Amino acid sequence: MHSRWLFFVYFVLIIVRYITPMKKIYFTVTNDLTYDQRMIRICTSLANTGYEVWLIGRKRPNSKPFIKQAFHQKRLNCFFERGKFFYLEYNLRLFFFLLWNRFDAVCSIDLDTILAGYYSSRLKQKICIYDAHEYFTEVPEVVQRPKTKRIWEWVANRTIPKLQYAYTVCQSLQKVFQEQYNTHFEVIRNVPFQQAELSEVLPFKAPFILLYQGVLNDGRGLKEMIVALQQLPKVEFWLAGEGDCSQELRTLVQELGLEKQVLFLGYVQPHELKEITKKAHLGVNLLQNKGLNYYYSLANKFFDYIQAQKPSLNMNFPEYATIIKEHPVGLLLEDLSPETIVNSIQIIINNPDNYYKLQNNCLKARDIFVWEKEALKLEAFYEKVFKDNK
Repeated sequence: MHSRWLFFVYFVLIIVRYITPMKKIYFTVTNDLTYDQRMIRICTSLANTGYEVWLIGRKRPNSKPFIKQAFHQKRLNCFFERGKFFYLEYNLRLFFFLLWNRFDAVCSIDLDTILAGYYSSRLKQKICIYDAHEYFTEVPEVVQRPKTKRIWEWVANRTIPKLQYAYTVCQSLQKVFQEQYNTHFEVIRNVPFQQAELSEVLPFKAPFILLYQGVLNDGRGLKEMIVALQQLPKVEFWLAGEGDCSQELRTLVQELGLEKQVLFLGYVQPHELKEITKKAHLGVNLLQNKGLNYYYSLANKFFDYIQAQKPSLNMNFPEYATIIKEHPVGLLLEDLSPETIVNSIQIIINNPDNYYKLQNNCLKARDIFVWEKEALKLEAFYEKVFKDNK
Protein backbone atom coordinates (compact mmCIF):
# COMPACT_ATOMS: atom_id res chain seq x y z
CA MET A 1 0.00 0.00 0.00
CA HIS A 2 2.81 2.34 0.96
CA SER A 3 4.61 1.74 -2.34
CA ARG A 4 1.42 2.54 -4.25
CA TRP A 5 1.18 5.93 -2.57
CA LEU A 6 4.81 6.67 -3.39
CA PHE A 7 4.19 5.75 -7.00
CA PHE A 8 1.08 7.98 -7.06
CA VAL A 9 2.98 10.97 -5.62
CA TYR A 10 5.83 10.43 -8.08
CA PHE A 11 3.35 10.24 -10.96
CA VAL A 12 1.65 13.48 -9.87
CA LEU A 13 5.00 15.28 -9.63
CA ILE A 14 5.87 14.25 -13.17
CA ILE A 15 2.48 15.46 -14.47
CA VAL A 16 2.83 18.81 -12.65
CA ARG A 17 6.31 19.27 -14.09
CA TYR A 18 5.12 18.89 -17.66
CA ILE A 19 1.84 20.82 -17.42
CA THR A 20 3.38 23.76 -15.54
CA PRO A 21 4.91 26.14 -18.09
CA MET A 22 8.53 27.15 -17.64
CA LYS A 23 9.16 30.67 -16.45
CA LYS A 24 9.73 32.82 -19.50
CA ILE A 25 12.38 35.56 -19.34
CA TYR A 26 13.10 38.17 -21.99
CA PHE A 27 16.56 39.77 -21.99
CA THR A 28 16.72 42.97 -24.03
CA VAL A 29 19.77 44.63 -25.60
CA THR A 30 20.38 47.10 -28.44
CA ASN A 31 23.12 45.17 -30.22
CA ASP A 32 22.59 42.46 -32.85
CA LEU A 33 23.41 39.58 -30.42
CA THR A 34 26.15 37.90 -32.48
CA TYR A 35 29.17 39.09 -30.50
CA ASP A 36 27.61 39.63 -27.06
CA GLN A 37 29.53 37.01 -25.09
CA ARG A 38 28.21 38.25 -21.77
CA MET A 39 24.58 37.77 -22.71
CA ILE A 40 25.32 34.44 -24.36
CA ARG A 41 26.76 33.23 -21.05
CA ILE A 42 23.84 34.54 -18.99
CA CYS A 43 21.16 33.21 -21.29
CA THR A 44 22.84 29.83 -21.72
CA SER A 45 23.16 29.31 -17.96
CA LEU A 46 19.53 30.16 -17.26
CA ALA A 47 18.24 28.12 -20.20
CA ASN A 48 20.19 25.11 -18.94
CA THR A 49 18.64 25.66 -15.51
CA GLY A 50 15.16 25.23 -16.98
CA TYR A 51 13.91 28.71 -17.87
CA GLU A 52 12.52 29.63 -21.26
CA VAL A 53 14.99 32.32 -22.22
CA TRP A 54 14.75 34.81 -25.10
CA LEU A 55 17.47 37.28 -26.04
CA ILE A 56 16.08 40.23 -27.98
CA GLY A 57 18.28 42.58 -29.99
CA ARG A 58 18.15 44.50 -33.25
CA LYS A 59 18.78 43.57 -36.84
CA ARG A 60 21.53 45.48 -38.62
CA PRO A 61 22.41 45.53 -42.32
CA ASN A 62 25.52 43.41 -41.68
CA SER A 63 24.00 41.08 -39.07
CA LYS A 64 25.14 37.49 -39.49
CA PRO A 65 22.77 34.51 -39.27
CA PHE A 66 22.09 33.27 -35.77
CA ILE A 67 24.31 30.59 -34.31
CA LYS A 68 22.23 27.91 -32.61
CA GLN A 69 22.16 28.45 -28.86
CA ALA A 70 20.49 26.89 -25.83
CA PHE A 71 18.10 29.87 -25.75
CA HIS A 72 15.82 31.64 -28.24
CA GLN A 73 17.01 34.69 -30.18
CA LYS A 74 15.15 37.44 -32.00
CA ARG A 75 16.14 40.64 -33.75
CA LEU A 76 13.82 43.62 -34.19
CA ASN A 77 14.00 45.64 -37.40
CA CYS A 78 14.66 49.37 -37.06
CA PHE A 79 14.66 52.17 -39.61
CA PHE A 80 17.16 54.34 -37.68
CA GLU A 81 20.68 53.02 -37.05
CA ARG A 82 21.90 55.35 -34.31
CA GLY A 83 21.20 58.46 -32.28
CA LYS A 84 18.14 59.56 -30.32
CA PHE A 85 15.72 58.47 -33.03
CA PHE A 86 17.13 54.96 -32.92
CA TYR A 87 16.69 54.66 -29.14
CA LEU A 88 13.17 56.06 -29.38
CA GLU A 89 12.20 53.74 -32.24
CA TYR A 90 13.79 50.69 -30.69
CA ASN A 91 12.09 51.18 -27.33
CA LEU A 92 8.72 51.66 -29.03
CA ARG A 93 9.16 48.49 -31.10
CA LEU A 94 10.40 46.60 -28.07
CA PHE A 95 7.53 47.88 -25.93
CA PHE A 96 4.87 46.60 -28.33
CA PHE A 97 6.74 43.32 -28.81
CA LEU A 98 6.76 42.75 -25.06
CA LEU A 99 3.18 43.89 -24.75
CA TRP A 100 1.91 41.28 -27.24
CA ASN A 101 4.04 38.36 -26.06
CA ARG A 102 3.78 36.37 -22.84
CA PHE A 103 6.58 36.61 -20.31
CA ASP A 104 7.07 36.21 -16.57
CA ALA A 105 10.02 38.59 -16.31
CA VAL A 106 11.86 41.02 -18.52
CA CYS A 107 15.49 41.93 -17.82
CA SER A 108 16.58 45.24 -19.31
CA ILE A 109 20.29 45.40 -20.03
CA ASP A 110 21.40 48.99 -19.30
CA LEU A 111 19.30 52.13 -19.62
CA ASP A 112 18.87 52.00 -23.39
CA THR A 113 16.16 49.30 -23.13
CA ILE A 114 14.72 49.95 -19.68
CA LEU A 115 11.78 52.15 -20.71
CA ALA A 116 10.22 49.38 -22.81
CA GLY A 117 10.88 46.76 -20.14
CA TYR A 118 9.65 48.85 -17.23
CA TYR A 119 6.38 50.07 -18.75
CA SER A 120 5.44 46.80 -20.46
CA SER A 121 5.99 44.89 -17.21
CA ARG A 122 3.90 47.40 -15.27
CA LEU A 123 1.01 47.15 -17.69
CA LYS A 124 1.14 43.34 -17.61
CA GLN A 125 1.91 43.20 -13.86
CA LYS A 126 5.06 41.20 -14.47
CA ILE A 127 8.59 41.41 -13.08
CA CYS A 128 11.11 43.93 -14.38
CA ILE A 129 14.80 43.37 -13.63
CA TYR A 130 17.66 45.76 -14.32
CA ASP A 131 21.08 44.52 -15.40
CA ALA A 132 23.56 47.40 -15.16
CA HIS A 133 26.42 46.27 -17.37
CA GLU A 134 27.89 49.77 -17.13
CA TYR A 135 27.35 53.20 -15.57
CA PHE A 136 25.32 54.35 -18.54
CA THR A 137 24.96 58.02 -17.59
CA GLU A 138 28.74 58.25 -17.20
CA VAL A 139 29.95 56.74 -20.50
CA PRO A 140 32.09 59.25 -22.46
CA GLU A 141 29.58 59.53 -25.32
CA VAL A 142 26.97 60.70 -22.79
CA VAL A 143 29.15 62.72 -20.40
CA GLN A 144 30.40 64.92 -23.24
CA ARG A 145 26.82 65.85 -24.25
CA PRO A 146 25.03 67.55 -21.31
CA LYS A 147 21.54 67.48 -22.86
CA THR A 148 21.84 63.79 -23.67
CA LYS A 149 23.14 63.12 -20.17
CA ARG A 150 20.12 64.84 -18.60
CA ILE A 151 17.75 62.72 -20.68
CA TRP A 152 19.37 59.45 -19.60
CA GLU A 153 19.49 60.63 -15.97
CA TRP A 154 15.76 61.28 -16.20
CA VAL A 155 15.23 57.75 -17.57
CA ALA A 156 17.31 56.29 -14.74
CA ASN A 157 15.58 58.26 -11.99
CA ARG A 158 12.18 57.45 -13.47
CA THR A 159 12.70 53.69 -13.46
CA ILE A 160 15.54 52.24 -11.35
CA PRO A 161 14.33 53.46 -7.89
CA LYS A 162 11.01 51.69 -8.56
CA LEU A 163 12.59 48.31 -9.28
CA GLN A 164 13.00 45.59 -6.69
CA TYR A 165 15.56 43.45 -8.51
CA ALA A 166 18.84 44.54 -10.04
CA TYR A 167 22.44 43.44 -10.46
CA THR A 168 25.70 44.84 -11.80
CA VAL A 169 29.23 43.70 -12.63
CA CYS A 170 31.40 44.94 -9.76
CA GLN A 171 31.34 46.17 -6.16
CA SER A 172 32.25 49.76 -7.05
CA LEU A 173 29.17 50.13 -9.25
CA GLN A 174 27.05 48.28 -6.70
CA LYS A 175 27.91 50.87 -4.07
CA VAL A 176 27.34 53.82 -6.41
CA PHE A 177 23.97 52.54 -7.67
CA GLN A 178 22.63 51.65 -4.25
CA GLU A 179 23.46 55.09 -2.91
CA GLN A 180 22.15 56.89 -5.98
CA TYR A 181 18.90 54.99 -6.58
CA ASN A 182 18.17 53.45 -3.17
CA THR A 183 17.73 50.07 -4.88
CA HIS A 184 19.59 46.92 -3.87
CA PHE A 185 22.02 45.55 -6.48
CA GLU A 186 23.61 42.13 -6.50
CA VAL A 187 27.10 41.67 -7.99
CA ILE A 188 27.50 39.13 -10.79
CA ARG A 189 30.87 39.52 -12.46
CA ASN A 190 31.27 39.40 -16.21
CA VAL A 191 33.81 36.60 -16.45
CA PRO A 192 34.36 33.91 -19.12
CA PHE A 193 33.77 30.18 -19.05
CA GLN A 194 36.84 28.30 -17.93
CA GLN A 195 38.93 27.11 -20.84
CA ALA A 196 39.97 23.49 -20.67
CA GLU A 197 43.14 23.93 -22.68
CA LEU A 198 46.21 25.89 -21.62
CA SER A 199 47.91 28.38 -23.93
CA GLU A 200 51.39 27.65 -25.19
CA VAL A 201 54.28 29.66 -23.81
CA LEU A 202 55.15 32.06 -26.61
CA PRO A 203 58.81 32.72 -27.41
CA PHE A 204 60.14 36.20 -26.81
CA LYS A 205 61.00 37.23 -30.33
CA ALA A 206 59.78 39.93 -32.69
CA PRO A 207 57.09 40.75 -33.27
CA PHE A 208 55.82 41.21 -29.71
CA ILE A 209 52.03 41.20 -30.14
CA LEU A 210 49.57 43.34 -28.21
CA LEU A 211 45.85 42.47 -28.44
CA TYR A 212 42.82 44.66 -27.83
CA GLN A 213 39.42 43.01 -27.96
CA GLY A 214 36.20 44.96 -27.77
CA VAL A 215 34.45 48.01 -29.15
CA LEU A 216 36.59 50.68 -30.84
CA ASN A 217 35.09 53.65 -29.03
CA ASP A 218 36.35 56.91 -27.59
CA GLY A 219 38.23 56.75 -24.31
CA ARG A 220 39.62 53.22 -24.73
CA GLY A 221 43.27 54.34 -24.96
CA LEU A 222 43.52 53.11 -28.55
CA LYS A 223 44.76 56.33 -30.12
CA GLU A 224 47.34 56.69 -27.37
CA MET A 225 48.54 53.12 -27.91
CA ILE A 226 48.87 53.65 -31.67
CA VAL A 227 50.89 56.84 -31.16
CA ALA A 228 53.17 55.03 -28.68
CA LEU A 229 53.94 52.37 -31.31
CA GLN A 230 56.16 54.87 -33.10
CA GLN A 231 58.71 54.19 -30.35
CA LEU A 232 58.14 50.41 -30.38
CA PRO A 233 59.16 49.25 -33.89
CA LYS A 234 59.20 45.55 -32.95
CA VAL A 235 55.69 45.59 -31.48
CA GLU A 236 52.46 44.81 -33.31
CA PHE A 237 49.01 45.92 -32.16
CA TRP A 238 45.99 43.81 -33.10
CA LEU A 239 42.47 45.20 -32.67
CA ALA A 240 39.54 42.75 -32.66
CA GLY A 241 36.29 44.69 -32.99
CA GLU A 242 34.73 47.76 -34.57
CA GLY A 243 33.06 50.89 -33.27
CA ASP A 244 32.48 54.62 -33.57
CA CYS A 245 36.24 55.32 -33.85
CA SER A 246 37.04 52.61 -36.42
CA GLN A 247 37.67 54.97 -39.33
CA GLU A 248 39.42 57.57 -37.19
CA LEU A 249 41.88 54.95 -35.93
CA ARG A 250 42.54 53.61 -39.43
CA THR A 251 43.24 57.14 -40.65
CA LEU A 252 45.63 57.74 -37.75
CA VAL A 253 47.53 54.55 -38.58
CA GLN A 254 47.94 55.68 -42.20
CA GLU A 255 49.06 59.18 -41.18
CA LEU A 256 51.73 57.74 -38.88
CA GLY A 257 52.82 55.11 -41.40
CA LEU A 258 52.14 52.23 -39.01
CA GLU A 259 50.26 49.94 -41.39
CA LYS A 260 52.78 47.12 -40.80
CA GLN A 261 52.42 47.35 -37.03
CA VAL A 262 48.66 47.77 -36.57
CA LEU A 263 46.24 45.08 -37.69
CA PHE A 264 42.48 45.69 -37.72
CA LEU A 265 40.76 42.32 -37.45
CA GLY A 266 37.19 43.67 -37.60
CA TYR A 267 34.33 41.81 -35.94
CA VAL A 268 35.47 38.42 -34.75
CA GLN A 269 33.34 35.48 -33.64
CA PRO A 270 33.98 34.31 -30.04
CA HIS A 271 35.51 30.99 -31.10
CA GLU A 272 37.81 32.80 -33.56
CA LEU A 273 38.85 35.29 -30.88
CA LYS A 274 40.11 32.48 -28.64
CA GLU A 275 42.47 31.33 -31.36
CA ILE A 276 43.68 34.86 -32.04
CA THR A 277 44.31 35.50 -28.34
CA LYS A 278 46.61 32.47 -28.17
CA LYS A 279 48.99 34.23 -30.60
CA ALA A 280 49.27 37.44 -28.58
CA HIS A 281 51.73 38.21 -25.79
CA LEU A 282 49.96 40.98 -23.93
CA GLY A 283 46.34 42.09 -23.52
CA VAL A 284 45.39 45.77 -23.70
CA ASN A 285 42.72 47.21 -21.39
CA LEU A 286 43.44 50.93 -21.22
CA LEU A 287 40.84 53.58 -20.44
CA GLN A 288 40.74 57.33 -20.13
CA ASN A 289 39.05 58.69 -17.04
CA LYS A 290 36.41 60.46 -19.11
CA GLY A 291 33.57 59.48 -16.83
CA LEU A 292 32.84 57.34 -13.81
CA ASN A 293 31.79 54.45 -16.05
CA TYR A 294 35.40 53.83 -17.06
CA TYR A 295 36.81 54.68 -13.63
CA TYR A 296 34.63 52.07 -11.91
CA SER A 297 34.79 49.56 -14.76
CA LEU A 298 35.70 45.88 -14.58
CA ALA A 299 35.80 44.90 -18.24
CA ASN A 300 35.19 41.34 -19.38
CA LYS A 301 38.31 41.52 -21.56
CA PHE A 302 40.40 41.76 -18.36
CA PHE A 303 39.14 38.31 -17.36
CA ASP A 304 39.35 36.98 -20.92
CA TYR A 305 43.05 37.78 -20.90
CA ILE A 306 43.48 36.00 -17.57
CA GLN A 307 41.65 32.94 -18.86
CA ALA A 308 43.96 32.83 -21.88
CA GLN A 309 46.99 33.24 -19.57
CA LYS A 310 47.87 36.58 -21.11
CA PRO A 311 49.17 39.34 -18.81
CA SER A 312 47.57 42.69 -19.50
CA LEU A 313 48.04 46.45 -19.32
CA ASN A 314 45.35 48.13 -17.21
CA MET A 315 44.65 51.50 -15.69
CA ASN A 316 45.22 52.06 -11.99
CA PHE A 317 41.47 52.24 -11.32
CA PRO A 318 39.82 50.78 -8.18
CA GLU A 319 38.59 47.39 -9.45
CA TYR A 320 41.72 46.51 -11.41
CA ALA A 321 44.00 47.69 -8.60
CA THR A 322 42.16 45.53 -6.05
CA ILE A 323 42.42 42.37 -8.12
CA ILE A 324 46.01 42.89 -9.32
CA LYS A 325 47.14 43.56 -5.74
CA GLU A 326 45.94 40.07 -4.77
CA HIS A 327 46.55 38.39 -8.12
CA PRO A 328 49.45 40.06 -10.05
CA VAL A 329 48.23 39.29 -13.55
CA GLY A 330 49.32 42.49 -15.25
CA LEU A 331 50.62 46.02 -14.92
CA LEU A 332 48.82 49.16 -13.75
CA LEU A 333 49.35 52.44 -15.63
CA GLU A 334 48.92 55.81 -13.96
CA ASP A 335 48.25 57.68 -17.20
CA LEU A 336 48.12 57.26 -20.99
CA SER A 337 51.09 59.37 -21.99
CA PRO A 338 53.31 57.83 -24.71
CA GLU A 339 56.19 57.64 -22.23
CA THR A 340 54.14 55.66 -19.69
CA ILE A 341 52.82 53.24 -22.30
CA VAL A 342 56.22 52.70 -23.92
CA ASN A 343 58.00 52.20 -20.58
CA SER A 344 55.39 49.70 -19.38
CA ILE A 345 55.68 47.59 -22.53
CA GLN A 346 59.48 47.76 -22.52
CA ILE A 347 59.55 46.63 -18.88
CA ILE A 348 57.81 43.45 -19.97
CA ILE A 349 59.78 42.92 -23.20
CA ASN A 350 63.11 43.45 -21.45
CA ASN A 351 62.27 41.10 -18.56
CA PRO A 352 61.07 37.75 -19.90
CA ASP A 353 61.30 36.14 -16.45
CA ASN A 354 58.95 38.74 -15.02
CA TYR A 355 56.57 38.17 -17.93
CA TYR A 356 56.49 34.45 -17.24
CA LYS A 357 55.75 35.16 -13.56
CA LEU A 358 52.76 37.26 -14.61
CA GLN A 359 51.66 34.49 -16.93
CA ASN A 360 51.94 31.95 -14.12
CA ASN A 361 49.79 34.21 -11.93
CA CYS A 362 47.19 34.24 -14.70
CA LEU A 363 47.29 30.44 -14.65
CA LYS A 364 46.42 30.48 -10.95
CA ALA A 365 43.78 33.20 -11.21
CA ARG A 366 41.99 31.56 -14.14
CA ASP A 367 40.49 29.02 -11.73
CA ILE A 368 39.02 31.80 -9.58
CA PHE A 369 37.46 34.20 -12.08
CA VAL A 370 35.26 31.82 -14.07
CA TRP A 371 31.65 31.95 -15.19
CA GLU A 372 30.93 28.54 -13.68
CA LYS A 373 31.12 30.21 -10.23
CA GLU A 374 29.28 33.41 -11.15
CA ALA A 375 26.52 31.37 -12.81
CA LEU A 376 25.62 29.90 -9.41
CA LYS A 377 25.01 33.44 -8.11
CA LEU A 378 22.97 34.27 -11.21
CA GLU A 379 20.80 31.17 -10.83
CA ALA A 380 20.26 31.89 -7.12
CA PHE A 381 19.24 35.46 -7.99
CA TYR A 382 16.54 34.37 -10.45
CA GLU A 383 15.37 31.59 -8.18
CA LYS A 384 14.76 34.18 -5.45
CA VAL A 385 13.01 36.52 -7.89
CA PHE A 386 10.42 33.93 -8.85
CA LYS A 387 10.14 32.56 -5.32
CA ASP A 388 9.28 36.05 -4.07
CA ASN A 389 6.61 36.41 -6.76
CA LYS A 390 4.73 33.11 -6.53
